[in-house]
Amino acid sequence: MSYYEFSFVVAPDASDAFTRLLVDRGCLGVYEHAPHLVAYFPDSIGIDAIRHRIDDALAALKESGLPGDVTYEHVYLSERDWNETWKKKFQPIDVGKTLAIVPPWETSPAGRTAIIVDPGMAFGTGHHETTRFCLATIERLAGQTAHGRFCDIGTGTGILAIAARKLGYAEAVGVDIDPLAIDAARRNVILNELDNVTIHEGSVEKTTGQYDLVAANLLSEILKSLAPQIVARMKPDGLALLSGIMAGQEDEVIETFTALGTTVIEKLVDGRWVSLVIRR
Repeated sequence: MSYYEFSFVVAPDASDAFTRLLVDRGCLGVYEHAPHLVAYFPDSIGIDAIRHRIDDALAALKESGLPGDVTYEHVYLSERDWNETWKKKFQPIDVGKTLAIVPPWETSPAGRTAIIVDPGMAFGTGHHETTRFCLATIERLAGQTAHGRFCDIGTGTGILAIAARKLGYAEAVGVDIDPLAIDAARRNVILNELDNVTIHEGSVEKTTGQYDLVAANLLSEILKSLAPQIVARMKPDGLALLSGIMAGQEDEVIETFTALGTTVIEKLVDGRWVSLVIRR
């Protein structure tokens, strides 16, 4: 498969939100190279359809009240060019107190638990703020919750499910509607040599039973629409980590989940993003 590389000039205050909007519209990966935001789309979508999706993302950005003056250009990349680009840009990073996100072509750091992630064609290398924040929070919550079942809704590369399993959860489940993400997540489970990690393609209905900790790193509107399914998958007295909420939008998310019988026990602010830990 080949790809299109788009280089956007975006106001700093809008870059995180624009990243999430692009990902929700089929973007495979994003990294920041100031002052540019570089994003990748598969050529199978077609350049006209990609431009239409970008226009849609720009309209949503303006509707949110964030700076919407964005310029961009693009180039075509072969599969070989894509792989070489990611190898140059995706470097190991430490997360939390004990974790390290490591691509398969790098050596795992001593003294840390390595989460091996080959980004392939999916979003979620651990370089985005919300992903790092989720990892650090799951690491912290792992010491506070029963190490039973973990569920990641919108799993992407599977990074959160893999981390949860390595942090002691007996079983981890990930679900995503994107077939490219499913392929990447399943390959990453194999790279990490893990058992009891299951990746489902489809919506949240593909998961079964209830979980000690549910993670959902999604935009506010998606969190609200999935709220009944998320709460239904929380064990009584179980926790959920809701992330990907832009600052200023958390009250609507809190109201939606509170009406379903949950209580907010933590509100965590990381720059322009808000995460919530709720208990059923």
